[in-house]
Amino acid sequence: QVRLVESGGSLVQPGGSLRLSCVASGRIFSSYSMGWYRQAPGKERELVASISRAKNTDYADSVKGRFTISRDNAKNTVYLQMNNLKPEDTAVYYCRVWLAGADYWGQGTQVTVSS
Repeated sequence: QVRLVESGGSLVQPGGSLRLSCVASGRIFSSYSMGWYRQAPGKERELVASISRAKNTDYADSVKGRFTISRDNAKNTVYLQMNNLKPEDTAVYYCRVWLAGADYWGQGTQVTVSS
C-alpha cells in the first residue's frame, strides 16, 4: 500500500510564495508519474502540474511561469514551488502518484491566498 502525505499549505498574501511537499511511503518506484491537483470550493478538481519519471513536466495554463514542479526520487518526494500567488490559486492541493494499474492520492493541503 502507498501512502501520500502533503505539507506546506498555508495562508499567504497575494504575490507571496509557498512550497508544497508530498512524501510517498510504501511500495513506490521512481517509474511512477507524480503530480499536483487542486480543488476550489464549488469547482472540479483540476491538474496543476505533473512530472514523469524522466522529469518531463506539464502545467496548467493558469500557473505556467509561476509554479514549478520537481521530484526527488531518492526521497520519494514531489514538490510544488508556487510563486506570485493569486487569490484564484486558493484551493485544496492534492498530490497524486500513478502508474498503469495503480493510482494513489493524498489527503490534501489547504492553500489560501488572501490579504
